[in-house]
Amino acid sequence: MAQPIIFKADLIRRYDQTGPRYTSYPTAAQFHEGISETDYRKWAQNSNEDPIPRPLSLYFHIPFCDTVCFYCACTKVVTKNHERATTYLDYLCREIAMQGELFDADRMVEQLHWGGGTPTFLDNDQIRKLMEATARHFSLRSDDSGEYSIEIDPRSVDREKLHVLREEGFNRISLGVQDVNPDVQKAVNRLQSEQQTRSVAEQARELGFKSINMDLMYGLPFQSVASFEQTLNAVIDMDPDRIAVYNYAHLPQRFKPQRRIDEASLPSADEKLALLQHTIEHLTGAGYVYIGMDHFAKPDDQLAIAQEKGTLQRNFQGYSTHVECDLISMGMSAIGHVCDNYSQNVRELERYYELLDAGKLPLDRGIELEPDDLLRRDVITRLICDFTLDIKALEQKWDFNFHSHFAEELQDLKKMQTHGLLLLDDAAVRVLPAGRLLVRNICMVFDRYLRKGGDQSRFSKVI
Repeated sequence: MAQPIIFKADLIRRYDQTGPRYTSYPTAAQFHEGISETDYRKWAQNSNEDPIPRPLSLYFHIPFCDTVCFYCACTKVVTKNHERATTYLDYLCREIAMQGELFDADRMVEQLHWGGGTPTFLDNDQIRKLMEATARHFSLRSDDSGEYSIEIDPRSVDREKLHVLREEGFNRISLGVQDVNPDVQKAVNRLQSEQQTRSVAEQARELGFKSINMDLMYGLPFQSVASFEQTLNAVIDMDPDRIAVYNYAHLPQRFKPQRRIDEASLPSADEKLALLQHTIEHLTGAGYVYIGMDHFAKPDDQLAIAQEKGTLQRNFQGYSTHVECDLISMGMSAIGHVCDNYSQNVRELERYYELLDAGKLPLDRGIELEPDDLLRRDVITRLICDFTLDIKALEQKWDFNFHSHFAEELQDLKKMQTHGLLLLDDAAVRVLPAGRLLVRNICMVFDRYLRKGGDQSRFSKVI
């Protein structure tokens, strides 16, 4: 069932602030260097010993790009030397072997994702090598029932590479598009013809990929409602199953490539709101369901179905249809989630190599969750996935009194209720259509670390 949205510009301006995207709770801002390899090994052992061990999700970070997109805030290595990927894969395969030893072989990999960087920076033999190493140390599904996905730069693939990806077990792809307008593309150093994107999408369907996502971005230089409508129309015509439309966060003090963007060419705050409103109206008018945050999907897509059933999840890759998994993340900077705790690998390539050479897992930092963290994570996940929080079910699951435990939070929710963001009673918190674009603000009410005065400057604007 489509989630209705009411766009109220005054309300959005009232709650115009920075905040987490809640792909995890606690967020990476709370990670610290006090997490050791001993801790991680203990978590893995505990997860194996669960009465019903969770299935596994694997994430591989492929950091290389042969050109830099000026808007990008990802951990990446910009190089045209493809030999650097050969060295990286050798080390990544070492990490795969070390991680594989920690988890029982009968735990199936339900999800697999390659992100970047540009995962399709790898050539066909390297793709095969990485999948072969993965299959040697983990139990991959052979019946195409898993959710095995990869991020693709349409400029970096041809039909042969797509065929190799499908042959190696990938069944979902996400295509980076951002904007089809040449002036916008030039301003962000990502020249990519509409025909390139269309060709990759068509070939992927012919090769049997189950799902195609396309990533767009609003708030880029020279964008207007009229120009972005051309992008939306082009993407709708390509008929992807899912569309993600991200808000460009201009943080040049943190991300050096963004310093090459002319701030004078960026849309104003009012223009960005107009872009967002038009995007939502245009995509929902074309039949896409607003899932939440920046995500849209066709009504028969698994994301929309999972949301209707109340089984939608959220992890570091965004919204997910699968039950909660232990996420084993490999490669530089990769963030994992094992046994209800988080860890992140080192973010410097040479340090990543040094630790593996020493026979150590390349861990940098993380956090071991307390019971209150787990409770609040559950609250935030259900709000951000369902737009509803069943208080009675939550109390029964966690054996606590919601109204006494969250007494201060309830006062903030009551203020939000007077502004029309939500409805609050003894049984539930229900996010109203006018509050769905501001669900991050509602989730922030339950963020203990922000309530204690945590630094919000590292986060992007909620809209």
